[in-house]
Amino acid sequence: MSKLPKTKNQQVGYVLGLTGGIATGKSTAAAVFSRHQIPMIDGDIIAREVVQPQTPGLAAIVQEFGEEILQEDGSLDRVALAKIIFDSTEQRQKLDRLLDPFIRQAITEQIKQQKANYPLVVVDIPLLFEGHYEQEMDAVAVVYLPEEIQLQRLMKRNQLTLDEAKKRIQSQMPIEEKKKLADIVFDNSGSKDELTCQIERWLSDFNNRFL
Repeated sequence: MSKLPKTKNQQVGYVLGLTGGIATGKSTAAAVFSRHQIPMIDGDIIAREVVQPQTPGLAAIVQEFGEEILQEDGSLDRVALAKIIFDSTEQRQKLDRLLDPFIRQAITEQIKQQKANYPLVVVDIPLLFEGHYEQEMDAVAVVYLPEEIQLQRLMKRNQLTLDEAKKRIQSQMPIEEKKKLADIVFDNSGSKDELTCQIERWLSDFNNRFL
């Protein structure tokens, strides 16, 4: 299902949320939008920015998880933190709760700025549904592939064992559930070229109806 604006006279930008599962190809999809000069708001970049040294976000997680998650220069040791959160659902949820206010505020501010100036803005958030960011979007696109293929691609990409890859995938909402919640589904079971064609068809449809 493709959810598009009904009028060419919409006064503010159309906000498309982009999400998927780990190793489903969301970054490839985001690159297609970027090549078409669509302004992007990247949730991963924002998540890194809010835990830079001397930020309130980093101070909050050090207070919760201890200074062992810091490197010698005072920056976040992402490997050490990942070991903690991927082995414990409780710890992962605790981290999400701590950082959510900082990330949400930054994303909301950027959406407000960008949609005032552009007809289409794409907001790339890995945990979009988990964080209930769909309320900020006009529509949500999910980059999808079956979990069996997702597992194989993740193992190959990150050089993980089967058990390690399953833990990473299980730390997120199942991709089948995200597919059901999506307004738009970009199927990445095939090649990158096939994924690109799907996105470009959607953009063409958007431009014909909105611009």
